Amino acid sequence: MRTYLLRRCLYMLLILIGASLLIFFLYSLTPGDYVDNNLSLSEERKAELREIHGLNKPILERYVNWMASMFKGDFGYSLAQQRPVLDLFQDYIWNSFLLAVVSTFFTWFFAVVVGVLTAYKQYSLLDTLVMVGIFAAMSIPSFFIGLFLIKVFAVDLKILPPGGMITTGSRAVGWEYVAQVLHHMLLPVAVMVLLGVGSLTRYFRSNMLEVIRQDYVRTARAKGLKERTVLYRHALKNAMLPAITLIGFELPGLFGGSIIIEKIFNWPGIGQLYMQSFTVRDYPLLMGFTMFLAILTVVGTLISDILYHTSDPRVRF
Repeated sequence: MRTYLLRRCLYMLLILIGASLLIFFLYSLTPGDYVDNNLSLSEERKAELREIHGLNKPILERYVNWMASMFKGDFGYSLAQQRPVLDLFQDYIWNSFLLAVVSTFFTWFFAVVVGVLTAYKQYSLLDTLVMVGIFAAMSIPSFFIGLFLIKVFAVDLKILPPGGMITTGSRAVGWEYVAQVLHHMLLPVAVMVLLGVGSLTRYFRSNMLEVIRQDYVRTARAKGLKERTVLYRHALKNAMLPAITLIGFELPGLFGGSIIIEKIFNWPGIGQLYMQSFTVRDYPLLMGFTMFLAILTVVGTLISDILYHTSDPRVRF
């Protein structure tokens, strides 16, 4: 176990170094930046800003300085927001996390339940209707679903807010603030669940179809166990094992935000901040955020591997 973790940590370090090289040189070699595109600045002020932020130094020296700051926990300084990148993360990333963790919970819940039912009733009317609905949801763009739900529930029925995190001008605190946030979350969470539940349901359905044909499931039925016990205690438990590998890919998604959803519903999350920074070419923030997602990805992959090896005794480190 210890040898495995040391080897994986070494691989993670090499992967992150390679990712940092790609991220830094991709943004640094792109023509133009925030200073060049700011028409309100004079040439003297632009030269001064380049000197202050080290933009006039050789690219290799800038990369070494950037990596040295990263090892100290400094993800850079946003030129557009005039604030450290980590401070901006703290202001926006938890809003995205709240939206993502709620939608992920309901996505997995519905996917597991529907996947088990459709696998148990394969080729039935329920299975057919669910599969048609899944392919329909997966084929419709997210912006269309979002705008359609806003049209129906916010404009026509006027029962849900069209966007934002709280009511405009509200000074609510305590439980009133929580209630407003939950009320504004309903539409974006619904869209994210509709977009994510389709592929995950197909995944669980295929795993269940493979498991319920195994000999130990037939043996459990032959012993006279109830069908509910066979499905949820024996079949589902083993069908969930391959899904553990997906947990690692969920981690960056929890903190990465959804650019399209947050933009449509004006949700003050990290995805919308990323889009704004991309528009003005605020490369320090873009590089810091992309590197942050790369770190979450490799850490999440390590966590999923450890969980998979721990939960399945047939697999050894």
